[in-house]
Amino acid sequence: MAAQTIAVIGNGIIGHGVSEVFAKAGWRVTLIGRSAKSLEAALTKIGESLAMFADHGLVNADERAKALSRIRTTTELEDAKGAEFVIEAVPEDMALKRTIFARLDKICASDAVLASSSGHLVSELVEGRKGERVVAAHFWYPPQLIPLVEVCGGPTTLPAVVARTCDILRAVGKEPVVIDKEVPGFIGNRIQFAALREAWSLWASGVASAEAIDAVVRNSIGRRLGVTGPIESADVGGLDTMVAFARFLQPSLDASPLPPPALDGLVGEGNRGLPSGRGVYDWSKRDGAGLLVARREELIRWLKADRSSRQTTPP
Repeated sequence: MAAQTIAVIGNGIIGHGVSEVFAKAGWRVTLIGRSAKSLEAALTKIGESLAMFADHGLVNADERAKALSRIRTTTELEDAKGAEFVIEAVPEDMALKRTIFARLDKICASDAVLASSSGHLVSELVEGRKGERVVAAHFWYPPQLIPLVEVCGGPTTLPAVVARTCDILRAVGKEPVVIDKEVPGFIGNRIQFAALREAWSLWASGVASAEAIDAVVRNSIGRRLGVTGPIESADVGGLDTMVAFARFLQPSLDASPLPPPALDGLVGEGNRGLPSGRGVYDWSKRDGAGLLVARREELIRWLKADRSSRQTTPP
C-alpha cells in the first residue's frame, strides 16, 4: 500500500470529515466541491475540528497546521486525476453519483481505487458498467470521531481493490469491516433502523414516552454495546436461552414496512427534530446543544481509549 494522494468529491458533513482524517494521517488531499464559498466553509469546519482535537491533546499545534496545509480545494472534477484513492461524498442524488463515477473512470489512472462513502451499493453506482475498481467505503458521521468504515465490493469489484481499500483505511487509523455480500443499508444502518423501527413503534402506539424509551436504551443495552456486539451478547448470555426468548418475542416485534403515520404527520408539519426545534421532542425545552457536546465528548473518550490500546498492544 503506497497510496499517499486522495481526492474527496463533496465537501459536506462527510466529505470534509474524510478530508480531515486523511490530512491528519499525512496524505495530500484534493477536496472537490461545487463552489469556492462552500469549500471555504468546509476548510473552516476542518480547522475548528482540528482545534477541538488539539484541545483534547489528540494533535499538537504543528500537526494541526500541517494537516490544513495538505488540503487543497477545487471545483473541477478533473483535478482528481492524480489521486490514487478517490472517495465520493456528494448528496444523495443517484443520477449525480452515477455521472461522477462514469467521469472518474475516464479521468483517473487505471489503478486508482474509486470509492463511495454514501452507503449505496456498488452495483447501483456503476449502472451496468463493470466497476472492477469501484468499492463502497461507508463512513459513519462524524468521520473524524467514528472509527468504523463499512467496506463492500460489488459483483465485479476485484478482491484486491477491497483489500487495498482496507489497508488504506487502517493506515489512516480507521477500523474497516468487510461486508461479504451487497445488501441495502449494509450492516450498521440495518441494525440501527431495526432498533429505531421498534422504538418509534413503542412510542407511536403509546406503550411508553420517548423519554422512557431512550432511557431504557441508554442505561441498558447502550452500556454494553461498546464492549459486546449483539451476537456476542447473545452468546455470552447463553444461546439456548436467547433463542428460546426470541421464539417468544419476535412474533410481536414491529414489522411495518413504513414509519408510523405519527412521524409522517410531524415531518409534514415541518417538525424535523433538533434542526427545526421540534420533532418527537420539543427541543425548546431541552438542551440540544449540550446533548451534542456530551455525545462528542463520549466519542472523544473512546478515541483516546482506542489510541491507548493501539499504543500498548504488542506488534
